[in-house]
Amino acid sequence: MNNLDVGKIKTVGVVGLGLIGGSVAKAYRKYSGVTVYGYDKDDVVQGYAELEGTVSGKLTKEKLAVCDVVFIALYPSLTINYLKNNAEYFGKNKLVMDLCGVKSEICSVGFELASKHGFVFAGGHPMAGKHLSGYKYSSAELFKGAPMVVVPDRFDDIELLSNIKEILSPLQIGSVSVTDAGKHDEIIAFTSQLAHIVSNAYVKSPTAKIHKGFSAGSYKDLTRVAWLSEQMWSELFLENSENVLSELDCIIEKLTEYRDAIRNGDKTELVRLLREGREAKEEIDGKAQKK
Repeated sequence: MNNLDVGKIKTVGVVGLGLIGGSVAKAYRKYSGVTVYGYDKDDVVQGYAELEGTVSGKLTKEKLAVCDVVFIALYPSLTINYLKNNAEYFGKNKLVMDLCGVKSEICSVGFELASKHGFVFAGGHPMAGKHLSGYKYSSAELFKGAPMVVVPDRFDDIELLSNIKEILSPLQIGSVSVTDAGKHDEIIAFTSQLAHIVSNAYVKSPTAKIHKGFSAGSYKDLTRVAWLSEQMWSELFLENSENVLSELDCIIEKLTEYRDAIRNGDKTELVRLLREGREAKEEIDGKAQKK
């Protein structure tokens, strides 16, 4: 990576032209003017992306060798397979970055293959998205102002991290956090994966079908991510099952406390629980009142 002149990046490859990959391709095409090659298993999507001018052509094995950076926006298992099947074709000292929502297994495979074949691998997770998926809903502005988590092989290589941030600049990301794969998966189980499970379960109440006229911001906030891709999220949950189960056990335990307090008519306990939650939120947001 240290041999890469980030000022001369001319070609970018994107594998998977769904919401995330399509948005990456559009952002680089619009804001950097580089040549973008893309690959999608759906020939209709591939053809439309080429017709629209988002990509200049299909990302073949031959094209991989000339790409200065390759982004892989596939499901976790497909990402691992793609890395294994194409590692020998990536250019030497070029950046390869996955954009999956889990990191441990992918980064383990990616770092090993990078060391063997001479490219640079880094895990990436843009904290942006929509409830609608697919190339149709992709946008060059999807990542504007959003956080990005980066998982490098080495944390002491300042030049590497600086180069990665420079490479990502066309995405107009708001901030970059650097962590290891295990910590990423532990935190994301709470901030993203648990939220999707809770939202998805919440709308299964029979009352949801008759809520019209009785709901406002609270309902919308809690149900926004219930509209998800079940295939993708199932794979993400199972890939990160240990951390997801830990978070589920925690929230089930907490919900049981609220249920028991209400069932027992215990206002004192209910007030305590609600105060505890409010104070936790205030502390997390940095707004706790000084006593």
